[in-house]
Amino acid sequence: MKITFYGHASLSIEIKDLSILVDPFISGNEKASEIDINNLKADYILVTHAHQDHILDVEAIAKRTGAIIVSNFEIVTYYQNKGLEGHPMNHGGSWDFEFGNLKYVNAIHTSSFPDGSYGGQPGGFIIEGEHKTIYIAGDTALTMDMKLIPMQTKLDLAILPIGDNFTMGIEDAILASNFIECDKILGYHFDTFGYIEINHEEAKRKFFDNDKDLMLLDIGESVEL
Repeated sequence: MKITFYGHASLSIEIKDLSILVDPFISGNEKASEIDINNLKADYILVTHAHQDHILDVEAIAKRTGAIIVSNFEIVTYYQNKGLEGHPMNHGGSWDFEFGNLKYVNAIHTSSFPDGSYGGQPGGFIIEGEHKTIYIAGDTALTMDMKLIPMQTKLDLAILPIGDNFTMGIEDAILASNFIECDKILGYHFDTFGYIEINHEEAKRKFFDNDKDLMLLDIGESVEL
């Protein structure tokens, strides 16, 4: 399993020769200007919620690649009405895709499309594939629901928002890592704009002081599990 960071909350996950994009907001992110969305592969696109900084490039990429959009019922219906292919899910549900098992889990946030229309309830994803399990939290506050995750699965990596203001900050992300019983964290949703800028070294030190490993990838950088 290979995970590539495309800035903000945008990721690519490669499993079984399949490419899964998560929350593609790339063309509108000045920090990701070297990434050309026309060169990105996508068999699936996972969408955590409907905010513009998570869906901006969904339609363009899905039209070009024929990717299957996976999200809550409202978001998938929105794209199906545009002629795109989708697989609707909702909280607590799971499905065996060709890349592995995917579960849609709770997140505490808001969700609306740029035009103000309803985007359903936000969520996160647990992906089990190639004998590895990862948790993508999406935009979320710290929530006690995270304690349910280790009751059912052992995580190899958790991808948590750490930018604060709109989501968890560093301290809450450390608590979240305790709740989910995972000490290997990939931070995301930080530095894109002023509200969520962080001190990288301080963030890493705080995780280290709590016996945890925080990875902060450069845009375009990858990690393999």
